[in-house]
Parts: sequence; structure tokens; C-alpha cells
Amino acid sequence: MSDTESPLASHPLPQPRYVSVSDRVMVRITGPGTNKFLQGQFSQQIDDVTQDHSPRAAACTPKGRAYCLTRLVRDGDDVLMELPAALSEGTVTHLRKYLMLFRGTSMEIEPDARILGLLGEAAAEKLLPGNTGALAAAGDSVKINGGHLIRTMDTAEGMARYELWQTGGLDTSLQQSLKDLPAAPLADWQASEIAAGVASLTTATTESFVPQMLNWQHVGGIHFKKGCYTGQEVIARMHFLGQLKKSLFRFTCSDAGSLPAPGEALLDGERAVGNVVNSVHFSDGHSEILAVVRHDAAEKSLVPESASDAVLSLRPLPYSVPEREKTDTPDT
Repeated sequence: MSDTESPLASHPLPQPRYVSVSDRVMVRITGPGTNKFLQGQFSQQIDDVTQDHSPRAAACTPKGRAYCLTRLVRDGDDVLMELPAALSEGTVTHLRKYLMLFRGTSMEIEPDARILGLLGEAAAEKLLPGNTGALAAAGDSVKINGGHLIRTMDTAEGMARYELWQTGGLDTSLQQSLKDLPAAPLADWQASEIAAGVASLTTATTESFVPQMLNWQHVGGIHFKKGCYTGQEVIARMHFLGQLKKSLFRFTCSDAGSLPAPGEALLDGERAVGNVVNSVHFSDGHSEILAVVRHDAAEKSLVPESASDAVLSLRPLPYSVPEREKTDTPDT
């Protein structure tokens, strides 16, 4: 097994590095109905998706449960989005039911496109020397030859992270810059996503959570003042009436014999108070998880259902979650 195929994340996470995010696929939506289709199905204001800004978004069931967490990237008149490979066919099939209303508009997986994760400021500087100031905040993006370079959420420990969405051939200088960067395994990118508090859905967790339970509003994925979209009524009610009772937390897990799996319950004694969303195992033997947990239980002595001897300790996120701190929440 090569270094880039290791199932274990490095500890500490190395930088600068690039990672082939091979568990994601890229999808292109093209045609005259692109904007109206996306506006009616996703939690993001489509007018905010520009060449300079590539925000996150969620698509939900009528009951407000997320089945798609993604990023929207403007590529000319088209919009690109990314999906977990394991969920991509089902998600595309489902969204095409709505797309049928927009004649001449299509949604297809891009088989030759790829997403690369970049760990560390120096990694982005390699690709965009002297110009990374245009990528100051999460969601900022610039078009480059062959794709888009996007700033994503830093880790809680302050590591800068970027995504390179490659849709075509990179020019010679960009190819060489990538060759000059050491490669890291997919697990390192997954660990950085956990450290950045960015959730990803799996077959075990799709349609399990309202987006706010996954802190999606705090990674720029929900626009609370946009018009109607599928699931919007539930999402808006939870936000404006202050009904969020559980949300995403980050934990370190030690002494677990096996890695807690997505969907697995977290227990306070015999009471289930949350569920694992994502998890990763590190080379030094510990694990980290993101889990949706009741606010009134997060600081209790929680254990994964499969490992009663494991010890869970809260870890910081790079953003605040006012809903559990009982402070005012922003409206945008």
C-alpha cells in the first residue's frame, strides 16, 4: 500500500501537502434552467454563486432532512457541485426528478474531473504565487487555467486549507507546482475536514439531520433570507424559533478497539444522546469524530455504542455555534 492509500491519518497533519480527494465526484449542471433549478432545491442563494465566491449548500427532503451537502462553483454559465462517490448516483437520480421541469438543462457526473485538497498556506502559494490574498475567507475562489482554486474552512488549529477543482488540463507551471508538493493520503484530508468542523454525509447518515444540526449555517451553507426551496419551511422554523436542540461536536476518541462508524449512537449511560457523523483513525492510535449530540449532553461522559471502554473528549471547532451558547444568531 502506498503512502497516499494509507487508511490512517498522519499525526500531526503535515503541511504543505496535496491530497487526491478520491471519495468525491464532480457534477456539472448546464443549460438555461440551471439557476432556477438550483434555487428551488438548495439552501444557498444562487445569485451569490459567482466566479469569486463558491459557497456550500444543502439539498433536503420536504421534512428538511439533508441528503446532499455540497459546494457550488460557477464555471462560465454552468455550475459545478461535488458529491460523495458512494451517494452520487442516487443523489443525481433524485435531483433529476426536479430537473425534468427545466427543458434543455442537464446534470451529469464529470468522469475526468477531480478535486485536490491542499493543506497549508504554502501549498496554495505554490499554485498561486503572490496572489493568495484573493482567497482570504472560506468560499473565496479564483479561476485558474484548468479549473478553480477555492479557500475552504481552516482547521481549529489554524491550518489553512484549499480545494483545487480541476475540470481540464492544467498548464505546465501548475502541473510542475503540484509535482513539487508532497502527496498525503486521503485520510489526512478527511482528518482536516473533521478538524475544520465540516460534515460529510454517508449511506448511514443521509436524510438523518436537518442542516443546522450539522452546523451547516456556520460553514456558509444556508442562506436564511432566500426564497422557497424544498425543506425551507422546516429549516427556517428551526432557525427563527430557536428550536435547535442538538448540533455538531468534535471529539477525540481514545482506547477504542475499532473506529466508531457513521450513524453509530453515542451513549450517556444507557441513553442515546447523539450519533457519529464522520470519523478518522490516526497513526498514533487515537481517533477523532464529528457527532451530532444533544446540547445538554455534550459535556457528559459519552461513549460510542460499539466501544464502552472508549473515552471521548471535546475538541474545539474553528467557529462558534451560538445556538448552543444561547446567544443571538445571525439572519444570513
